[in-house]
This record gives sequence, C-alpha cells and structure tokens, in this order.
Amino acid sequence: MTTMNISLPDALKTFVDEQVAGRGYGTSSEYVRELIRRDQDRQRLRGLLLEGASSELGPPLDDAYFASLKGSTRKRAGE
Repeated sequence: MTTMNISLPDALKTFVDEQVAGRGYGTSSEYVRELIRRDQDRQRLRGLLLEGASSELGPPLDDAYFASLKGSTRKRAGE
C-alpha cells in the first residue's frame, strides 16, 4: 500500500477526528479511503446514468409489456 500525506486546516482535521471516533473507523486513513470509494461509486453511477440517458429509447412500457413480464416471472417461479 502506498502512503499519501495530506494537509488539512484545523477545522477539517477536527471534523475527520470526530468522524473516526463517532462512526467506528479505526483510523483517519480508513475514513478517507471510504470517502474515496464512495466517490468512485458515485462517478460510476453518474457514468451509467449518462450512458442510459443518451441511449436510444426502448419499446413503450404499456399494459402488454407488464403482462408479459408478469407471465415470464410466474414461469420462473413455477406457477
């Protein structure tokens, strides 16, 4: 694992220390790693949403679609 040093103003350092103590993190490094992972997840989700928004429209979701979906679900359930 690689080490990275960061500088924080006192107010942010206090905030990080409070989060570590109050939320069950063992160290400030664990807290920062969790923040980075969450940011990565948000970026991946944003990319997927943008990809979906720019994709072509699919068929309409009408009564026939939902009836078909219900039927295939029942088949899988063995009804």
